[in-house]
Amino acid sequence: MLSEKEKLDKLTRLGIELNQIRDLDILMERVLSDARRFVNADAGSIYIRDGETLLFTYTQNDTLQKRLPPDEKLIYSTFTLPIDKASIAGYAATKGFLLNIPDVYAIDPSTPYRFSRQFDDSSGYETRSMIALPLKTARGDILGILQIINAQDENLKVISFSDADESLMQHFASIAAVALERAQMTRSILLRMIRMSEMRDPKETGAHVNRVGGYAIELYEEWARRHDIRQKDLDMERDSLRMAAMLHDVGKIAISDVILKKPGRFNDDEFENMKQHTFLGARLFLDAQSDFDEAAYEVALNHHERWDGKGYSGHIHIQSGSPVKGRTSADGKPLGKKGDEIPIFGRIVALADVYDALSSKRVYKEAWDEPEVLAVIEKEAGRQFDPELVDIFFSRLKVLRSIQERYQDE
Repeated sequence: MLSEKEKLDKLTRLGIELNQIRDLDILMERVLSDARRFVNADAGSIYIRDGETLLFTYTQNDTLQKRLPPDEKLIYSTFTLPIDKASIAGYAATKGFLLNIPDVYAIDPSTPYRFSRQFDDSSGYETRSMIALPLKTARGDILGILQIINAQDENLKVISFSDADESLMQHFASIAAVALERAQMTRSILLRMIRMSEMRDPKETGAHVNRVGGYAIELYEEWARRHDIRQKDLDMERDSLRMAAMLHDVGKIAISDVILKKPGRFNDDEFENMKQHTFLGARLFLDAQSDFDEAAYEVALNHHERWDGKGYSGHIHIQSGSPVKGRTSADGKPLGKKGDEIPIFGRIVALADVYDALSSKRVYKEAWDEPEVLAVIEKEAGRQFDPELVDIFFSRLKVLRSIQERYQDE
């Protein structure tokens, strides 16, 4: 539990720390964990506004997390609420002010909003005290709702949120909203770039790249844990990786429509042309100004390499696309990178991209059944994919399925 001085010191640094996080999903996770820590809350969730609805986007719950095996994540389903006065979150969004409810099971019947017991009944959790407060832009527009649940004393007994907690959360929300608005703008810019690709290649959808980004983070977190990556480095790298993974195929904007939109299999010349999207995409990030640029370069260039060395673009000069001297096959083509020669971000996105491609419906194919997809991934361990990552993939399969469900194709 933070002392009052620690809370004030933390608040003064909060804006700087949050604005260093660029990815929206990772920022929401950080915002929620920081908010709970400020007021020693057991659980919480974030709703993001989408038109006239609130999308249940992220949740944390220490009590439920402790019931899971070590290293297993809490799985949750997304849903939407109308912005109206019937729910607690909807009421806070409609009115635009904070609600501090000492006991959600004892809400005054005269109030228009009610607490839904559905989650408590299904999970065996008991929600009691709650703060629901709007996250507002500088213009006063509602970005979403931050819900903090079950304040605890030093003995972890559930108590009501205090007046001081209210004041602290108001300050916290104003700082967090600035960072969230900026991250939403960054996400919007990325999705616009992806929509440019989608105009050329119907496979490149917002849902697809969000899934690939989500899968990549899950795989990387476990890989980093196994390789003793420091938490500080992990936090920074996962932020860059998620955005980079979303842009893995950005180089396709330079490929001819005749090839991109061909419904059947490519001939040899067409396939050689298509391969160029890796280094053409990587060129966009050559003049690296940030960790994100470096990650995006690494992913774009390497996400079609294979663990067995039979992938592409291989050992090439990035500007010309020509083979590196001494790294060519008998036919003069560049040798593929092999094993650990492939950067880890490239190996991760290679697996995430194939998993999503096989699992999803495309204009030229139906989605494969999950057993077929899993059989291919298992078979390709040590051939197409890093075998350690395949092991991690199967250990994280429940979370990967939840990401797949969260980002559905329209």
